[in-house]
Amino acid sequence: MAAAGICATKSPMTVHPVILSGGAGTRLWPVSRATFPKQLMPLLSERSLLQETVQRLGKGDGFAPPVIVCNDEHRFLVGEQLREIEVAPATILIEPVGRNTAPAVAAAAMVIAADNPDAVILMAPSDHYVATPAALHAAVAAAEPAARAGYIVTFGIRPDRPETGYGYIQMGEALNEAAACHRVRRFLEKPDAGNAATLVASGDHLWNSGLLLFSARHFLAELVRLEPELSDRVAAALRDARKDLDFIRLDADAFAAARAVSVDYAVLERTGKTAVIPVEMGWTDVGSWSSLWEIAPKDAEGNVISGDAIAIGLKNCYIRGDSRLVAAVGLENVMILDTVDALLVIARDRAQELRKVVDRLAAEGREERLRHRRVLRPWGSYEQVDAGARFQVKRLIVKPGGRLSLQRHAQRAEHWVVVSGTARVTRDRDIYDLVANQSTYIPLGAAHRLENPGEEPLHLIEVQSGGYLGEDDIVRLDDIYGRA
Repeated sequence: MAAAGICATKSPMTVHPVILSGGAGTRLWPVSRATFPKQLMPLLSERSLLQETVQRLGKGDGFAPPVIVCNDEHRFLVGEQLREIEVAPATILIEPVGRNTAPAVAAAAMVIAADNPDAVILMAPSDHYVATPAALHAAVAAAEPAARAGYIVTFGIRPDRPETGYGYIQMGEALNEAAACHRVRRFLEKPDAGNAATLVASGDHLWNSGLLLFSARHFLAELVRLEPELSDRVAAALRDARKDLDFIRLDADAFAAARAVSVDYAVLERTGKTAVIPVEMGWTDVGSWSSLWEIAPKDAEGNVISGDAIAIGLKNCYIRGDSRLVAAVGLENVMILDTVDALLVIARDRAQELRKVVDRLAAEGREERLRHRRVLRPWGSYEQVDAGARFQVKRLIVKPGGRLSLQRHAQRAEHWVVVSGTARVTRDRDIYDLVANQSTYIPLGAAHRLENPGEEPLHLIEVQSGGYLGEDDIVRLDDIYGRA
């Protein structure tokens, strides 16, 4: 349902969505990990959170093709997911290093402003849930006059409970330029439980959804005024950017020199030209397992269960089993998340403390913090099957037309066994094809490449042997994906 004061009419303008797809999603570990984070995962439907966001903002009347900002590790995953839903982005900007949201938003705004300085931009995180997109669209239309008048408009959610995981916005008087919008009196950080209850009871505080609507011209002018050095660094990163396949890769040195700061701290809380529009759109920040439990369909006992599970005597629990049978008996308000290589059991009301687990994994240098056993690559995927002293076994799946880089290793040799499909092998000066039940040997130091010339996926077992088997023992000599 649209919020009071918002007329649910189509906007005559063209809004330019900027979708931020950075971050590691550590609060949804072990399903979400740094190399394959929550926004790229199907947590609420058959589509990923990114795909859901793009579908809300990247198709239909009133929206231009989106600008996506992501990091280098995820660029091919993002591109593939956009192709799956048949959305061609305006561009995909690659952050060479994470610098928080202000440099990312600035880069996207500069790209859009180069074509249209007066463009209206809707900045959206890629990992939120919106039950009623029409209400969001109506709010964007109602806030557009304020954005054109120079305000940076935030979207506020009426709180229905004291929530310590969200920031808050205090509303002021209504704007003359847009009656549905209010001046922002102040932004508040995530409160403790007592202060959260007070804020909710006040009636004039809203949750900060993280969505922003602004004119490119006005936002960039405020950025220059408030953060001139950051603005200069980002402009330099764009000036020295290079085209990389379907992506624009920001210059690494210039972008890394930009101050790492959120757009809230850099601009919103300092500008004096912020507004907020209350909107009821069924919004949730998919930031924890408890938030997923809140919005997911439940059985009669309040349980959310997916995967192969046996649940007896459970109440208000969340179970997700991705790899094997999960059985649970007599539990209440507990969440169980099972993956191939990690199991998490956590009380539902302590989901925010999951960061302690992730911090411990980081301190111990555990790979489970960063990646799943199955790692996606632009050519397909690989999965560790077994490992021991001086050996490692992987299963590779190469998509039709997929081609690994021409590479060599300094510390390991490899044996390849084709399970199904056709493998085209380059080994130094030799090029030859293998089919099911055939194998080959790649000696240490040999320049080699694997590709799939067939029309079906190539399944292959790779046995590595040597004194060091890390992924950084790769020297790429040539690569169609621009990684050499």
